[in-house]
Amino acid sequence: MIYRTLECRPDTYQAWYKQGNVLREKHCYQEALFCYEKALEYHPHDYWATYRKASVLEEIGRYSEAVVDYQRATELNSHNYWAWYDCGCLYLEELAEYQKAISAFEQALTVHPQDYWSVYRLAEAWCKLAQYERSVDYYNCALELRPHDFWAYYRRGEALQLWGKLDEALASYDQALEFKPQDRWTWYQKGIIFQQLELYQDAIACFSRAVAIDSEFDWAWYRQGENYSLLKNTRWNTNWAIYCLEKAIDLYPRKFLNLALSEPVWDKYRKQAGFISLVTNKKKKYNL
Repeated sequence: MIYRTLECRPDTYQAWYKQGNVLREKHCYQEALFCYEKALEYHPHDYWATYRKASVLEEIGRYSEAVVDYQRATELNSHNYWAWYDCGCLYLEELAEYQKAISAFEQALTVHPQDYWSVYRLAEAWCKLAQYERSVDYYNCALELRPHDFWAYYRRGEALQLWGKLDEALASYDQALEFKPQDRWTWYQKGIIFQQLELYQDAIACFSRAVAIDSEFDWAWYRQGENYSLLKNTRWNTNWAIYCLEKAIDLYPRKFLNLALSEPVWDKYRKQAGFISLVTNKKKKYNL
């Protein structure tokens, strides 16, 4: 019904385009798509109708079609930043075509050379390609543009960690925590690095901080238990290892019971009465 009046009018590009914008803002994406397609029948080379059509296709999950229209928009107006940037984001986040994402973000930077987000996304894309040195370089550039940005420090830490630069990764995570000290994932990632370095007490301290921030952080409970099990075999460490494992199991029973029964780190406990009792009781409690 909303189209009937418009369909009776001969040259109504503006009416279709404006109606599409109204419907898009109301999250009526299918109807908005119809309107933009109608607008493009009148002006097939219009940048804005093409760009908006791409944006609603993205909203409804039709990513391959959306990226075609974003590319079309860049052909119609190569100096508009947003079509390049949004095209890059789709390639990066939804289509996993990282080289194409890189090309799009590089084009966005020709329009806005000091754009933080295009630099940040380039760092992400290079990291996805396991080009960690390039990724870190771009995160450093992003931090020159925004020196107080938590996410650039955090993601740089991830890239350094994947690159094997563990001490530098820890330093980057510490810088991230200066801006967001209650971020559970940063504490968790620090714990993982300390575990890799066989600094189990330090790892436990980090995982402990993570579960203090979020008591339902299942992996932090599990990793904390792992690290207690890697310490000297004392009753204290054993009790804490089993306690942390139990907390993880209670959050996700099947997943962590399977790990408890398969991971080598728990081998030394499997014949102990406390471990056997834990597994038996949890299987019964959760019907596993």
